[in-house]
Amino acid sequence: MTNMTFSYELCAGVGSRTGWTYLGVNVVQVTEVPSGAALSWRRTFHGALGGLLGFVAMSAAAGVLVAVSVTPVVALSGLAATNTISVFENLPGYVNIETLSQKSDIFATRSDGSVELLASFYDQNRIEVGWDAISQFAKDAAVSGEDPRFYEHGGVDLQGTLRATATTVAGGNTQGGSSITQQYVKNVLVQKCELLTDQRAHDACYTAATKTTPDRKLKEMRLAIGVEKKYSKHDILQQYFNITGFGGTVYGIEAAANYYFNTTAANLTLPQAASLVAIVNNPVKFQLDKPASETNGAANGYAANKQRRDYILREMLRYQKISQADYDAAVVAPVEPVITEPSTGCQTALANAFFCDYVTKILQTDPTFGADAATRMLNFRRGGYDVYTTLDLDVQNAAVTTMNQQVPKVYAGGDVGAVITSVQVGTGRVLAMTQNKDYSQDPAVQATGANYTGINYATDYAEGGSSGFQPGSTYKVFTLAEWVKEGHSLNERVDSRRKANWGNFQDSCLGPQNYDKEKPPWNPRNDANESGANYSALQATVGSINTGFIGMAKRLDLCGIRQTAEAFGVHRADGNPLLQSAASVIGTNEVAPLTMAVAFAGIANKGVTCSPIAIDRIVGPGGVEIPVPPSTCTQSVDSTVAAGMAYAMRRVMTGGTGQTSNANTRPSVPMIGKTGTTDGAKDTWMSGASTKVATVVAVVSVTGTLSQRRQYFGRDQIATARHRMWPVVMSVVNAKYGGDAFEELAPKYIPPPVVVAPPAPAPPPPAPAPPAPPDAAPAPPGQ
Repeated sequence: MTNMTFSYELCAGVGSRTGWTYLGVNVVQVTEVPSGAALSWRRTFHGALGGLLGFVAMSAAAGVLVAVSVTPVVALSGLAATNTISVFENLPGYVNIETLSQKSDIFATRSDGSVELLASFYDQNRIEVGWDAISQFAKDAAVSGEDPRFYEHGGVDLQGTLRATATTVAGGNTQGGSSITQQYVKNVLVQKCELLTDQRAHDACYTAATKTTPDRKLKEMRLAIGVEKKYSKHDILQQYFNITGFGGTVYGIEAAANYYFNTTAANLTLPQAASLVAIVNNPVKFQLDKPASETNGAANGYAANKQRRDYILREMLRYQKISQADYDAAVVAPVEPVITEPSTGCQTALANAFFCDYVTKILQTDPTFGADAATRMLNFRRGGYDVYTTLDLDVQNAAVTTMNQQVPKVYAGGDVGAVITSVQVGTGRVLAMTQNKDYSQDPAVQATGANYTGINYATDYAEGGSSGFQPGSTYKVFTLAEWVKEGHSLNERVDSRRKANWGNFQDSCLGPQNYDKEKPPWNPRNDANESGANYSALQATVGSINTGFIGMAKRLDLCGIRQTAEAFGVHRADGNPLLQSAASVIGTNEVAPLTMAVAFAGIANKGVTCSPIAIDRIVGPGGVEIPVPPSTCTQSVDSTVAAGMAYAMRRVMTGGTGQTSNANTRPSVPMIGKTGTTDGAKDTWMSGASTKVATVVAVVSVTGTLSQRRQYFGRDQIATARHRMWPVVMSVVNAKYGGDAFEELAPKYIPPPVVVAPPAPAPPPPAPAPPAPPDAAPAPPGQ
């Protein structure tokens, strides 16, 4: 092949040459010279070596000399200057300094209004910082070690590029010739690739941004020149520190200072700053979190990093960035990393982890945060969100404390789960959410013990929850709602005898339903084996009489009962439609505890149900407010219907199955509630609300059919655990939020008082027999 030459500095008498001027820079082109001609500095090369020097020559002609105001003259052979410059001019001119990928943080609120970090999430552990938050040692180390002419060139340091290339070609150590601005440009292009959700597109983009080819290098140089024209040196160096990788998922000088030395970028010492800048040169080779490494580990004092660190220190001394005394002290300092693992993932939220998990599912599934799942995940893990949640740590801590006291994480007698969740009335804000398990999404961790689970018992399956649990008699409140809604009185009695021939049930959606011919016969019983007789709607509610509610359903529309439940936001946890049958009236649909808390909050809110929300606000990078999903409030039933429901449900708390929970709640405010127990007492519920907050406690069989009335936590029956936990939470709620009287029930729904006539006086014996007194008036029905 034809020999090619280039000159560094001035090379006189090299063949024939032509000159041109571009942007005030004199460029000399050297034509072919005969093999063996005398040159001041010449190297002959073949194959890949020729391609390397040809690449450098082309890059120089295309723009390294052009537009960066440098004085060296590069001679080229085999390139037409005008063609090269034309290609160069048509390349993209600059890249913008944009917001970088940053970690997102989730917070809860303390009683004094301050916030507590629950968890952080990131693909790249980065904390973007400003100029003043970066140590001057770090700034000087980067410039001295990576680009000593940074403040002199216009984006590309030709002298450094040619020196590095010459050293490499001559057989010396591989040298990096890219300026800080070029390194920044390359990192920007790589970061743009990271935003792509399609894996093929990502891989192609990454290859294009990092491959060692003349066209890629030429583009990088052109962009670097454009960046220098648009931004100040301080802006470029600041963003260089924020974008640069420091090994693994650690990006940016602040996260690197945190991770490697448990300090901040502002407080880095001289040797620490030099060690971090050393990592930038080759993260895999120089990172400090591999203590077992034979070449750069604890045993040899992190020798590879120290060697590069000491080189940087020498350069800092050479360029008078530090004194001889500073250098002498720093160069003998050992490399002593203090690795500080960043917290990431909801497991770091400990007792609040399941609520944290619920928040992350919202961020990943709600269209507010992106049109598709990939975009939402990208925004969540890279968007730098500060997520301020609805969690009230006063209420949450009470829930966590009583849960830990009353329900073990692992029970030898069966797979028991327990959950507590609270929702603010009128807003849908989720104030508390906890369960009796430790959180982990790692199968390896889950395999270590039954105390771990990644399933949130409080939420729907689509939100990281289970397929739900049967609420039992808690579900009866929706038949009560339909009863009052259809104009029936709480005093009205129904045939509530236990039997196996209930006949037809009306169903406007599916047609009449009849269960008389089922095998075995459908013959529901009452929890305490009550005979049933003719119970009023009020009696059936207070005593939680199954046959009473089935009798009420006989006079209603099964489809209407289902639709009323749906109006309160009730749905199956597995995403399937609610079942409508006579059996479903007494709570056979599997639902999430959070769903029931929302419904009870709707009853307490005069029939207005507000969808649950877990996020109050999100602040993005630069303090920008990010829209969050709002609570949607709808009128589920008329306020008069809600008042009728509340009247009966207050009686549950003062004289019915919820009396134990109500009596132990202090301070006392008006309460509504309903208990629930499924077949065989495998699940037990206590659901209730003040006019301010609704709380649901459920103790469930996650798998199996453990009977809670036959087994004990210590000396206490499992079935009563709900009544020991609910008042603890609601006592804190009442003290903080208070509570008002519920709306008065319309007269037509109020049961008349029971009137008992006084007994007739006995006739005086000596007197003549008086006329017989009238019979005592019979007492009206109802109680």
